[in-house]
Amino acid sequence: MAQTAHDSRVPSMSVVICAYTEARWSDLTAAIESVARQRQPPMETVVVIDHNPDLSTRARRDLAGIVVVDNDEERGLSGARNTGIRATHGDVIAFMDDDAMAEPDWLEELGAAYGDAAVMAVGGSIIPMWLRRRPTWFPEEFDWVVGCTYLGMPTHATIVRNMIGCNMSFRREVFDAVGGFSSGIGRLGTRPLGGEETELCIRAQRHWPDRTIVYEPRAMVRHRVPPSRGTLGYFRARCYAEGLSKATISRRLGANQALATERQYAVRTLGRGVVRNLIATVRERDLGGSRRAAAIVFGLATTTFGYVVGTTMAMATGPTVAGNR
Repeated sequence: MAQTAHDSRVPSMSVVICAYTEARWSDLTAAIESVARQRQPPMETVVVIDHNPDLSTRARRDLAGIVVVDNDEERGLSGARNTGIRATHGDVIAFMDDDAMAEPDWLEELGAAYGDAAVMAVGGSIIPMWLRRRPTWFPEEFDWVVGCTYLGMPTHATIVRNMIGCNMSFRREVFDAVGGFSSGIGRLGTRPLGGEETELCIRAQRHWPDRTIVYEPRAMVRHRVPPSRGTLGYFRARCYAEGLSKATISRRLGANQALATERQYAVRTLGRGVVRNLIATVRERDLGGSRRAAAIVFGLATTTFGYVVGTTMAMATGPTVAGNR
């Protein structure tokens, strides 16, 4: 990664964790504890409760030393994150899911990347923690389905278009300049939509074309994957929803930026994945290899179908592509 001007000052960092259900209370407390164990402690940890009064009451009562706020925007992850941004004071705002746990050097690694003054956002790697054995048919190229780093992503610090929401951070000035996360794109409860991070990153890059977003795999969190997300039904639903989300982003910002990374991923990563798994089936007599190859083809087809459906729906309401801003 090319380096430009450096800022020797270590940025102050705030952590935002969004929660919506008491069913993940133990996960939430584990996430908070992992932040408390950071070698570089945050200025503050903010927990945002997404329209759940019972959870809010419990969090305010039991989470000592944590700032607890209620989502004051539309229900959903985008609104919750925007509420969290307004409740923080750090130079950098880091986001982590309530069912993830950060490695002790997570904030240290994220913060180090901001030594480059041109860096406006930094994301890290997300390692899946399967609560039940990983399905043999589930291809690593599709680990994004369960919110994790997928095979094909860089293995060293690299400039990227966007980050994955479970492990990402932004300079505060990004939100001051381009606004927060857009509603109508991201996850709402268990509805498996996504893409709000991509949309925000594209807006930021349009505003500051000379600044960069960095993926630093050494900034690591571990993400719980429950058995419900290791089913073919969830895989299908998440791929379809991803296609719908990409159609929405393309409509808002144009297809060139919205799909540039996805085109490379489909041609290079998925193509190689099919070949690699078929070879494993023949050479290693790994029957899971043929299933993984089939899942790659199925996942790509389902995501593409979702994009086509989303684009067709958008055409019925007219174009809304925004110019550079």
